[in-house]
Order: sequence, then C-alpha cells, then structure tokens
Amino acid sequence: YNHNSGGVNFKGDTFQFDPLGLSETYAPLVPFFRESEIRHGRTAMLAVTGFIVQDFVRIPGDAYSFEAVPKTVGAHDALLEGPMHQLLLWISLWDIVITYPSIQATMKGEREPGDFGWKWLAPKDEATLKKYEMNELLNGRLAMMAVG
Repeated sequence: YNHNSGGVNFKGDTFQFDPLGLSETYAPLVPFFRESEIRHGRTAMLAVTGFIVQDFVRIPGDAYSFEAVPKTVGAHDALLEGPMHQLLLWISLWDIVITYPSIQATMKGEREPGDFGWKWLAPKDEATLKKYEMNELLNGRLAMMAVG
C-alpha cells in the first residue's frame, strides 16, 4: 500500500482505498478489515437486490402482500413482529458457526479474506478470477453506499 498517493494505489490489477491510512496504523488488522469489507459488501449487494425485487414480487401470504406493505421501505416495520425475529436468529447462527471461525483463519493467515473455498463456479483462469474478485469488491463498495 502506498500511503503517499493520497490513499489510492493502482498497482497492476489491484485497487486499494485507504484515505485515513488505517492499513499503516493498524497493520495487523488489515486481513480483518478486508474480510469485513468483503462480507459487508456481499450483504449490501443482497440488500440492494432485495430492495429492487420487493417492488415487483412478494412471497405468498396476506402479511406480505402489496396491500399490507405498499412500500419497500416500510417492510421492516410492518414485518417486525414475525419474520424479522427468525431472520435475526438465522443471521446470528451464521455468524457464530461460519463467520467467526473464518475470521480467525483469516487473521492467522490460513485463508484469503472472503474465501470460503466455494470454487465450483469460479473461472479456471487466474486472471479472470482476479478480475471477478475486483469486481466483487468494487460492486460491494457501491452497494454499501447505496444501502447507506
């Protein structure tokens, strides 16, 4: 990372953004930062997709109909008593079982940030894989801004 370039480093096919210089100040935590960025980016991309899909398609049931929840932004408050508790439970379970051990492995250097080893759909070409990883990172950043 080159801090003197104003927080942006274009080196080969990598793109890193760190205007506050956190990668230098907290160097041992950089793998955790990248893991968190990728995880939150993936979640934000799903959230943006959910916002768009909700305007056109609803799951069956009177509580989820367009009449009960006319606007997408009102879905959280309208469904707070029912499915939101289950969503919180399943996300918490995912964090305990999957995310926490993976973050520990990342911090020990046993795996790359964001890599769960699910490569059955990944391209075989290393250059194409790196391009897709960069697209995921940049689209995740955009989605985090969109959700925010």
